[in-house]
Parts: sequence; C-alpha cells; structure tokens
Amino acid sequence: MEIQQINRESKGFFKAVSDGKEAGRMTYSWAGKEKFIIDHTEVNSEFNGQGVGKKMVLAAVDYARENSLKIIPLCPFAKAMFDKMAEIRDVL
Repeated sequence: MEIQQINRESKGFFKAVSDGKEAGRMTYSWAGKEKFIIDHTEVNSEFNGQGVGKKMVLAAVDYARENSLKIIPLCPFAKAMFDKMAEIRDVL
C-alpha cells in the first residue's frame, strides 16, 4: 500500500492506494504556515480492518516531523489515534 500526499495552498490530503485502487483519504486544512488540521478520514469499505486510516495518520505525522509542523486532529479518528499512541504526540 502506498500513501500519496497532495498539498495545495489552503488544503490537502493523504491518499492510500492499493493495487491501483483508492483505499482511503484523509483531508487536512492549513492553519497558518506551521500547523495543519486533520478534518476528515475515510476508508473505503473493502479495505476496512487493514490499518489504512492508521497508515495515513502516520504519514501525516512523518510529514509534520520532516517539516517542523504541528497537527490539530479535529477528525474523531485521527484524534483517537493520537489518544492511543503516545509516541506520535510530539507533533500536537
């Protein structure tokens, strides 16, 4: 599974792709130059239970770390991931 990032001036998304199919998408909005808000995570039903959402959150965390950014997880799924995984909270 590959995670792709599409970043635009005010918004962007992470997209999970498996065998040419979109497995999921996690959207975000910029909150200034140093923060972005994860506002929605969606996984296509045929990929449920495969950790697609988690992979996209971890890709966002890696992106934040590499670019000295912070994440505001408004999406309930992303918030739950940060609540469960203390090791990724450095980007909050």
